[in-house]
Amino acid sequence: MVTYEELNTQNHNITELSNVLSYLIKDRSLCDSDTCCNLLYNYMDHVNEHIHKVDANLSANLLRHSSSNVNNTAKNFMSGSLEIRRIMNRYVRKWCDKKHHDLRIGGEHEAFIKETDEMFEMILTRIQDETEHLYPMIRKVSNG
Repeated sequence: MVTYEELNTQNHNITELSNVLSYLIKDRSLCDSDTCCNLLYNYMDHVNEHIHKVDANLSANLLRHSSSNVNNTAKNFMSGSLEIRRIMNRYVRKWCDKKHHDLRIGGEHEAFIKETDEMFEMILTRIQDETEHLYPMIRKVSNG
């Protein structure tokens, strides 16, 4: 079973990577660096791992709960996970060259920044929702 400490650590790491990458990608020359590319791929891996852990270890337990409010919250988080994965997959297909572990930005730097920042914002909102709504509900259900 995953611990809240582990999930909070993952959330912190994802938030930190978002902040660093958001700053780095503003400079077009840094987008082509191995460091920036590695950080972005690392970020994607962290987000995917975190979502998998939350869905597998936490939300799934709530789906079996007798309360419809608890069930609906779990379903909403799992639906949100699917949407995040869909958006991230579309982002990777558009901007990432996985074969060469590179980014394909070309002359679309402003669009890249916009889509990247939108993705970061969506994931940071999810992290905040987990912290403020999901984890407290799980604690309440587990202790109640």
